[in-house]
Parts: sequence; structure tokens; C-alpha cells
Amino acid sequence: MTAHPAIGRFIEAASHRTNLHELGQGPALALLHGSGPGVSGWSNWHSVMPELARHSRVIVPDIAGFGYTHTQPDGVYNIKTWVAHYVGILDTLGIERASIVGNSFGGALALATALSNPHRVDKLVLLGTPVGEFEMTPGLKAGWHYEPGLEAMEAVLKLFPYDPSCITAEMVGLRYETSARPGAQEAFRKLVPKPNETGPTPVKGIPESALAKVRHPTLILHGREDAVVPLELGLRLLRGIPDARMHTFGQCGHWVQVERRSEFIDLVGRFLQA
Repeated sequence: MTAHPAIGRFIEAASHRTNLHELGQGPALALLHGSGPGVSGWSNWHSVMPELARHSRVIVPDIAGFGYTHTQPDGVYNIKTWVAHYVGILDTLGIERASIVGNSFGGALALATALSNPHRVDKLVLLGTPVGEFEMTPGLKAGWHYEPGLEAMEAVLKLFPYDPSCITAEMVGLRYETSARPGAQEAFRKLVPKPNETGPTPVKGIPESALAKVRHPTLILHGREDAVVPLELGLRLLRGIPDARMHTFGQCGHWVQVERRSEFIDLVGRFLQA
């Protein structure tokens, strides 16, 4: 049986057997994935990893509870756990300081790391990143209710981009395979709030009041038509982070790195090398 391409190599970090990909040389750059059924570092970033690795040592981990990283059955998973796991990855790899590109959940983790361990962060790139309190969107609800199946995975994934034609059968199949591992969806449901049966479900990101303490140069990238993490949340980041700049993509949803790949690579490359 052919190994899943999301499986790279395993290291021990913060008491978790951690799956990651690593390529390139230069200043360290961590790519942190979002959440959702079947997500992994590879599924979020594989199309841009080689280009970003031209000038950086690119680290693409599966954060604890996601992808192919070990989940502890009795573990408590929250932002403190995820920050400790990410910092543990840096420690194991001998990396003192890294820039971070974070997508959605990964952006929230990047912010939390910048606030709690500012000396371990160089620059931040935040894609579709939640902040403050907002109402759970259909895309987030669909991930919680998902039951493993190819049609169900395709339906969930089509909620993320502006133009769903970028969803391929291969993408659906690989994400489904990851999501169908024993216990994977049950573990995912422990990581996100259960949608209310009636009325809106509040979701909380990093408090807006904390953004003023983020002292790192920050690039915010957001799709104007993002139906998972609304554009207003990107604007909150822009208003709150002192050294921030923002690029908004029209006719683009939640996957900037997929939907606007070339522009993403160019913007991130120029920002990191400035």
C-alpha cells in the first residue's frame, strides 16, 4: 500500500509523536495548517512548499490532534496545548526563532505563540485568521457534523473556496483517507465547539484587546468572499496589530494559498525578505 503523501517524518515534540515535512535551507519558516476534517500540514501547503523553500527552511507540521500526529486519548487540547506543541517542535528541531505563516486555526496559533513566546517569532503571515468573537459559519458547522465519506468530504470542501472548481477528486480522496482513520473525526470534534441546535453558536479567537501587544511585522491575507472566517475578522487584525499591512483578494474564499497561489507566493516572499 502506498504511503499517504501527507506523511513525512516523525519526531517527538511535547510528548507527541509528530508528523512533519521539512525542506529548504535558510531562515526558519513554519507553515501552520487550519482545522477541518482530514486536514494536515501537507494538505494545506503542499502546492506552495517548494517555492517558499527556495529561500527558507520550511517546516510543515501536523499540530497535535490533527493529521497524522499522535493524539493522546486523555489529552486536553486547547490553545495552551497547541502552543506548547509548536514550541516543542522548534525545540526538537533546534530552531530558536521562526517566521510563521498560519492559515485559519494556524493563524490563531501563530498569534498565541507571538503573544506568549515573542522571542520565538520573527514575522507573521495570517490567512483567514479568526480573532475576537464571531458567529460560527456554515463551513465550520459542516466540519463538526461531517461523517467520513467521499461525497460528504466533497460537500465540506466546496464551502471553503470562492470557486469550487478547484476541488479535485484527488484532493477529496486524500482528505477523506486522512479523515477516515479510526478515531480521527471523534478527535476533531473535541477540538472545536459543538454547533448549537438552535440559534447561533459563538466562536472565540484571540481577544481583540491582545492584538496591541503583538510587536512582530505582520502581513494579513484574506479572501473577500471568505465564508468560513469573514473578512471583518481580517480587518480587526489590521486595526489591532501595530505593525500590520493587509492584502484582500477579490473572488477568493478561505484558501488564499490555493486560490491565489502565485500572488500568495510573491507577497509572502517579498514580505519575508524585506
